[in-house]
Amino acid sequence: MAVIRPRRIEMISYPYEWAFSQLKEAALLTLELQSRALDAGMRLKDASAYNIQFDAGRPILIDSLSFEQAPATEPWPAYRQFCEFFLAPLALIAYRDARCGLLLREFIDGVPLDLAARLLPGRTKLNLGLSAHVHLHAGAQRRAAREAPPAADDAPPVRRVSETGQRALLDSLRRTVIGLRWKPESHWAGYATTTSYSEAATASKGRTVQEMLAAAEGRTAWDVGANTGVYSAMAAEAGYRVVAWDQDAASVEAHWLRVRGDGNPAVLPLILDLANPSPAIGWALEERGSFLERGEPDLILALALVHHLAIGNNVPLPSIARLFARMAPKAIVEFVPKDDPMTRRLLAARRDIFDDYTLDGFTRAFEGPFRIVRQAAIDDSPRTLFLLERR
Repeated sequence: MAVIRPRRIEMISYPYEWAFSQLKEAALLTLELQSRALDAGMRLKDASAYNIQFDAGRPILIDSLSFEQAPATEPWPAYRQFCEFFLAPLALIAYRDARCGLLLREFIDGVPLDLAARLLPGRTKLNLGLSAHVHLHAGAQRRAAREAPPAADDAPPVRRVSETGQRALLDSLRRTVIGLRWKPESHWAGYATTTSYSEAATASKGRTVQEMLAAAEGRTAWDVGANTGVYSAMAAEAGYRVVAWDQDAASVEAHWLRVRGDGNPAVLPLILDLANPSPAIGWALEERGSFLERGEPDLILALALVHHLAIGNNVPLPSIARLFARMAPKAIVEFVPKDDPMTRRLLAARRDIFDDYTLDGFTRAFEGPFRIVRQAAIDDSPRTLFLLERR
């Protein structure tokens, strides 16, 4: 007898927060599980992306009740769901834009195939897999919707698919998913290595962040605005389990590929815009929790972020301070003043109305919800690091 013992996952994430390669890995895992289920005379009765989570650097299935016994000749009932949750958004990201992944936030049951077929470029009809599983599939759905409903006493037609046909379907889906490629292009993906820091400043910031991580004495951390994960890795090396958030899909993709390559199980990169974070969605706003409802880390890192929120998004410093205090009891925050090249870049295209955006203004704003444990200037830089503790 086999016993399944579920365990709690520290961070629940959703498909609209995953990088392209994360969604792709989740898709391939789902197909692998369906193939193994067929070997055992079973099947996955659904193929929701919400059945997959990322834990210890890899995708895992969390819904063991998705398995059911079924004859090998019955069609896979989750085929449409797989195409809507995985294949359609992957194709839209690969052929259109990474932001198409956010459609999964609007369409909680997967991207409708008729919408995906309209949005995809015409040349995708020449791709055998996308032609069959998206374009023709969408056409079949439209025709079925136009058909008259069967009479009440008519028995539904019995469909049969051979086991060979089942395997061929899975193989076709697998090859189609594997064949999808996305080449990220973003200036943010190289942000951490820009000339904003000299070598001396980079070394100084790294030493100070390491010292503050040790002083905070936490177990879990959220690196908000993580970019490609330089400081997320530092936090992991200091013993933290890290969720690394960034709004830029290309940066998160690069970070995830690095995490997978290094085999680092302590870091989970995800896509999130802190100025417009993932909301609660679904029935009664209770099906999927908002960003702030999914736990409280011991520490947040907000490095090279505050100027983007305060100047790029017009968020007052006291509001940023209150949000950070709501998120975690401790924080490592970097203040980037107006004379820094990156802040000057933000101000280049707008009128400077940010009179309170000064070091003193930052200190006044954050001293309300926090106690300043340590304040340290970064060598060879106008920037300052703060270790904060919630009052």
